[in-house]
Amino acid sequence: MTRSAKLATLPLGVAGRATLGLGKRLGGRPAELVTAELQARTAEQLFQVLGQLKGGAMKFGQAMSVFEAALPEEMAAPYRAALTRLQEAGPPLPAAAVHKVLASELGTDWRGRFRSFTDTPVAAASIGQVHRAVWADGRAVAVKIQYPGAGAALLGDLKQLGRFARMFSVLSPGLDVKPLLAELTARVTEELDYRLEAQSQACFAMAYDGDPEISVPAVVDDSERVLVTEWMDGVALSSIIRDGTPEQRDHAASQLAYFLFSGPVLAGLLHADPHPGNFRLLADGRLGVIDFGAVNRLPDGAPEPIGRLARLALSGEAGQVLSALREEGFVKPEVEVDAVAVLSYLRPLLEPVAQPTFRFSREWLRAQAVRLGDPRSPASQLGRQLNLPPSYLLIHRVTLGTIGVLCQLNGQARYRDLMQQWQPGFALPGSQSAEAAASSAGRRVSTLADIPDAEQTAIVLPPPDDTVLGQPPA
Repeated sequence: MTRSAKLATLPLGVAGRATLGLGKRLGGRPAELVTAELQARTAEQLFQVLGQLKGGAMKFGQAMSVFEAALPEEMAAPYRAALTRLQEAGPPLPAAAVHKVLASELGTDWRGRFRSFTDTPVAAASIGQVHRAVWADGRAVAVKIQYPGAGAALLGDLKQLGRFARMFSVLSPGLDVKPLLAELTARVTEELDYRLEAQSQACFAMAYDGDPEISVPAVVDDSERVLVTEWMDGVALSSIIRDGTPEQRDHAASQLAYFLFSGPVLAGLLHADPHPGNFRLLADGRLGVIDFGAVNRLPDGAPEPIGRLARLALSGEAGQVLSALREEGFVKPEVEVDAVAVLSYLRPLLEPVAQPTFRFSREWLRAQAVRLGDPRSPASQLGRQLNLPPSYLLIHRVTLGTIGVLCQLNGQARYRDLMQQWQPGFALPGSQSAEAAASSAGRRVSTLADIPDAEQTAIVLPPPDDTVLGQPPA
């Protein structure tokens, strides 16, 4: 079956199950039971089709999975199980194909770079899979290998999925899928070049070197389609979401928020793929971060208007908020909106930073999804009149995705303090908090300009005498 044909089975399958469900209801089966059965089957088909396709389809499923927290609980369970599996699962590339990519990217003597290499992948993602190995100097490493033809497949899948965007609206009320697909497509070129990812990861690793909260694995070697980094053991954040203690949840939530706010300041970059599969809780208590293929370059830090608008909204300055929104392009010149209505639209979204501590929850996110997604609500009607400037699109997506994960964690933390310290414009000018924020901004220790080109970072090490290839590392 071709990729397009497999994708076509998604709306056909939904339509078929809906027809079958109608027949069962007419036959006397309870509507609630039929609906639950349809949701479970739809979720399973989503996993099977998107997971088999990898590429853009699987990447889209991964992006959507963080938004399941917005669903009512009776709907969320089947999607949560299926979409979470998309985050860390996929059919593996055969060993022969893996070796061919390694020979093409690292040279025919690629085996000499490793003391051992495990042919069976330990993880699979949208455009590549990860193998565990031991580098020639004895370090345990993760070897990410891009699927052959991933670029064309990724673009093709995203184009096909754009035709079926409406069926995914059930995953999150009010979520417009097409801008998400457009943004993902715009990042394809960068994500397909692992040399760019290596530079971004090296920048983050330098920025958080010695940090008490965050750990980023060092880059060992890289090429266009192969990336070798130090191995990182830890408990996947998805496991904390599923089985974590309240203390683990709060700790992980605080660290995740810290990473989101501090990245643009310390590294001039925003990690742009915030799904649970990219985070690990380490034995020393730090949060490990992996996968830097998608980043937003913010050399001047996060935009100052974000913090200033939040501060003005929390202070009730409706007129100033509307003026600032117009200046930044969120409200187009020809659009007339009421300033107080705009403030009422924004204020509930700022609840996490309106008080010293806040607990994100699925219930809070669902309430916001209903408020903003119900076409009959004033907030939804106002939202359709607002614009999202292109320069804010990725920041918006990352923020929403991170909030989705925080709600899955049900995590409580001092989000207001984090925003005051790291988000330019949020602290009142001239205040002690503003001075502390300025001091934090002065901590930047790395930028992409500090990272050597990929050609300069490649290291070829001679194999030791006891090289054993194709076997699991000790």
